[in-house]
Amino acid sequence: MDSDSRKLYHVHGFDSRQFLEDYLSDKPDMVFGDDSLKFPIENLTKTFTQGHIKGDVLIDLSIGSFIHHLYSACEFFQHIIVLKVSDRCIMELKRYLDSRTGAFDWGHATKLHVEIEGKSDQFQDKEEKVRSTIPHVMKCDLEKENMTDPIDLPPADCILVAWLLDAVCKDQDDYRRYLRKFSRMLKPGGHLLLIGLLGTTYCKVGNDTIHAFTYDEDFASKALVGEGFVIDYCVTKKRTNVSELMDYKAIIFIAAHKEK
Repeated sequence: MDSDSRKLYHVHGFDSRQFLEDYLSDKPDMVFGDDSLKFPIENLTKTFTQGHIKGDVLIDLSIGSFIHHLYSACEFFQHIIVLKVSDRCIMELKRYLDSRTGAFDWGHATKLHVEIEGKSDQFQDKEEKVRSTIPHVMKCDLEKENMTDPIDLPPADCILVAWLLDAVCKDQDDYRRYLRKFSRMLKPGGHLLLIGLLGTTYCKVGNDTIHAFTYDEDFASKALVGEGFVIDYCVTKKRTNVSELMDYKAIIFIAAHKEK
């Protein structure tokens, strides 16, 4: 596949609803459920329920307009600030948060989450809780020194980054540069949670082929340590599904904290 024809997520954008349908829906032919839904929910639930990652502000910097990765976080933070590079993704996410007609149905993910938590009777409460915990969905520019200029965000207790670095980094230097930016947004001792895909070169969304940065677990770990983070937990899961939509080899979850 010609790498020159691949689009950059943060430059060209993509069809945010098509992305949800292909990679995060409950359609019978959606084969990514174990990796895109279950793996993040399980690991984030486990991480947050240990009780040492909590506080006032969590900043979410993730690809697309999904919401299921914030279900656990909303129980441990007063405010979740969501940053998006695309107006289209902001509109899609706000449609859900405002309970508008035509919003993507996250019921299958909510059901999975409350079952993993062992709280199947709290389905409705979970969706209401996540909506009430997100006061702002904001546009950001990843290339600016202050990504939310002219607004200055408060230092975060935690930053959650799901699949964003995979889509916006062109090389290893980019990966380290963005980690450095995230570090500056964190309080001393603050936590960084990363979800990514290993060995990926592309992702298809509709008629578009999106660039993906190729890296492995060893690189990600060394990059974090090199930027002043201490890794508290790291787990990978090998891919088992079959699809030509994306060519990743495994999915990774890393929990780390910024050295004081």
